[in-house]
Amino acid sequence: MGGGKWSNADLDPVLPEFRTWRTYNFVTYWISDAFAVSNWRIGSSLIAIGLSWKLALAAVVVGNFMTALVVTFNGLIGARLHIPFTIQARSAYGFYFSYVVIIFRIIISVFWYGIGTWTGAECVQSMIYAIWPRFRNVPNRLPKSANITTGFMICYFIYWCLCLPFHYIPAHQVRWFFTFKSVVTPIAGFAIVGWIVSEAGGGTAVFAQGNSLKGSSLGWAFMNGVYAMVGNFATMGVNMNDFARYSKRPNSPYVQLIVIPIVFIVMMLFGIIGANGSRILYGELLWDPLLIVDNWTSKGGRAAAFFCATAFLIASIGVNISANSISVATDLSALVPKYINIRRGQFICAILGAWAMTPWNILTSAGSLIDFMSGYTIWLAPISGILIADYWWVHKKVLSVPEMYIPDGIYAYNKYGTNWRAVVAFVVGFAPLLPGFAQSVNRSLDVSEGATHLYYLGYFWGFGMSAGIHVLLSRVFPPKETMLHGRAHEGESAM
Repeated sequence: MGGGKWSNADLDPVLPEFRTWRTYNFVTYWISDAFAVSNWRIGSSLIAIGLSWKLALAAVVVGNFMTALVVTFNGLIGARLHIPFTIQARSAYGFYFSYVVIIFRIIISVFWYGIGTWTGAECVQSMIYAIWPRFRNVPNRLPKSANITTGFMICYFIYWCLCLPFHYIPAHQVRWFFTFKSVVTPIAGFAIVGWIVSEAGGGTAVFAQGNSLKGSSLGWAFMNGVYAMVGNFATMGVNMNDFARYSKRPNSPYVQLIVIPIVFIVMMLFGIIGANGSRILYGELLWDPLLIVDNWTSKGGRAAAFFCATAFLIASIGVNISANSISVATDLSALVPKYINIRRGQFICAILGAWAMTPWNILTSAGSLIDFMSGYTIWLAPISGILIADYWWVHKKVLSVPEMYIPDGIYAYNKYGTNWRAVVAFVVGFAPLLPGFAQSVNRSLDVSEGATHLYYLGYFWGFGMSAGIHVLLSRVFPPKETMLHGRAHEGESAM
């Protein structure tokens, strides 16, 4: 559709023979994504910023339920229209302005790919430690300011090479890898947690840690934790259509409302147990499961450490594919559809994300992880809010898929290919959050307390305000040429 200039086979609506995702594939997809090192870290980070296990768990519940709502109702669009986010954005933002939104997502997902590569390198390092303990003593030839050692750079390169073959798997077939990962990784997670609880003296000791903050500081730390929960998979609130478009049935994504909160609560509870348990066992808070298994230095302990690290290695590869590389590749394909397909785009993402973004300068502490995950949601929240509002409330579930591939079609909106209503809503959604974001990046900046607190509510503000303003402007100044629901039966998804 649209020819080589505007589309290719990877951007066109998915043909029936490639709609292979069933309801259980969405379940295994989220199990595989939840049981990953990054999610363990988030649970541990909530303890590190001063929350008790009860408040940390509450932040996990609230944040992941919000994530489930956004992911599900955006994913339903892909399951019904069988198009990726890249094409869907044209109906809401306008044909040409959608490329601005696409570039935002490319930058964010490339950064996230780099973080995933760092996590995978941790897995490789733990595997090597378990096999060759002397690797711990590899001389470091890099300066301290590099935030990475020579030994870890070796592991980083090994993991990056291991990832490359998986980027060759077609997007509609990668579900089998997610299914495999959903079986292997939880075993490692339960094994680590079981060992911690046993060695720490039981569940009572592990859950004895209380809040280290009081008053309003505690309340805003809780909101910061909720914000981090949403930010953890805010990308999937935008990206889900890149996979949901392969759905065999239009309603299969509804299962995500159940599976996402459950699996993420379990995994982040592991992180909370790991943080409190490591404090009891080692006298310091180890917020990463791989740091825990690195302490298993007996002969049997090293074998267990190797198995757990291998399981998390598999998990990290899957997360980098599902949350990052395929999304970047789809977007790059839209920018240059004649020359870049999803397979080539994934290799480009692997180079940019792993080597241009220097993730070792981001993941230096629990606090910086919270800041990073919170930060990029100020753009993703408005993007998701406008996409969902546009389909469900503005256009009332009736869109013309063929018109999305025509630059001067009804979704051009004007000669500039821009839906100004969506642009205004997008700016209002993120602009007020910029002062708080700037202060989170540079602590020396003098920003008002109100701006900081608004930033902690950023996803809710960005999503809600953008969605509301987009609907309001579309009602007051309706783009009549795109309002097809008045000419179609209610409930139709495409024309």
